[in-house]
Amino acid sequence: MKRTIPKTTPRADTHQVDQIPRRRLLMAAATLGVAPWLLSACAGAANTSGAAAGKPTSGPRPAASRRLGPFEVFPIGLGVQWHPGRGPQGVVDLYSSSTTRQGGVALIRRAADLGVTLFDTAEVYGPFMSEELLGAALQGSRRDRAVISTKFGFDVDPATGERRGGVNSRPEHIRQVVEAQLRRLRTDRIDLLYQHRVDPNVPIEDVVGTIKDLIKQGKVLHYGLSEPGLQTVRRAHKEHPVAVIQNEYSMLYRGPEAEVLPLCEELGIGFVPWSPLGMGFLAGTVDATSRFEEQDFRAAVPRFAPDVLPANMALADLVKAWAARKNVTPAQLSLAWLTAQKPWIVPIPGTTNVAHLQENVAAASISFSAAELAELNAAVAAIPIRGARLSPAVLSATGVEAPPKR
Repeated sequence: MKRTIPKTTPRADTHQVDQIPRRRLLMAAATLGVAPWLLSACAGAANTSGAAAGKPTSGPRPAASRRLGPFEVFPIGLGVQWHPGRGPQGVVDLYSSSTTRQGGVALIRRAADLGVTLFDTAEVYGPFMSEELLGAALQGSRRDRAVISTKFGFDVDPATGERRGGVNSRPEHIRQVVEAQLRRLRTDRIDLLYQHRVDPNVPIEDVVGTIKDLIKQGKVLHYGLSEPGLQTVRRAHKEHPVAVIQNEYSMLYRGPEAEVLPLCEELGIGFVPWSPLGMGFLAGTVDATSRFEEQDFRAAVPRFAPDVLPANMALADLVKAWAARKNVTPAQLSLAWLTAQKPWIVPIPGTTNVAHLQENVAAASISFSAAELAELNAAVAAIPIRGARLSPAVLSATGVEAPPKR
């Protein structure tokens, strides 16, 4: 099924980050013993003074932004989770959508030009391909405006890309991965470095200690955790502040609301939902008769199984009804719902389609009244979803607690 695209998409501009070279700023912060964001804020104030005096500033002026931990970003990010497709130029995502390498680069640049600032990828996406395309796309002023987040943590050979199975957050491996990521991303710093999954064999204190060294060297600005155990978050935060947590979250899976979001609020941590459109379910591209080929990630996801999918369509019908009520698309409604939950939530929908990108970006301009949000939240909560959110093998790597430091 095809998504219905709005005829017009408003331009959404982004923030202008400071122009001090990032690595120099970070090293200066370490020397002075102050937080890097403080120096950045001072530089930003100086830039603002120049603009007020009538001096030109580079990059687009902010039309909408929100805080994500230490960052100020556009409310909608872009997930770059691509893998090799057919032929040397082929690119596919996990849901059988495709483009080319040139098309992928053009899409990322279009996102930046529309005002998107948060770009999310990972070493394992490809492996390596997604980082390479993101690095090729974000150069010059686009890089200056971007917040690039990437991830380490799976056991991938840094030289060959061979997937050796399982996870690997040994300190020496982290250092090797980051050096390779900097080369692929064509940058001198990683704005946000996530541990992709908690390693049950490496204390989180050792992981964070390694990242702290990379921060002191100016190679990493901030770090986050993806699908971590709650106590691991607290231990990590004690060692060095966690900037962002990235977990699955959408109207289709509201698990983080119970404990993860309250923990983020308590500790001042930003939150990035992956799969914010429920793997296409909330965008209206799935119906009760949908079946998925083996290479499609959803083929192994229990909530998309033929015996439960018809019952789950009640949620898709609700989203469509509310989208019509708000005169938006189902995808836009779903993204706007996420950003309405907390002011420090930034979803990262992925796509290989420029029209879908523009549709997603336009969701930043959609708002709900307090009464509308309460009504919609109650309606969503009243619909039970059948089937687990991930396959047993993938699910077992979520919510893991790191071993204690000996």
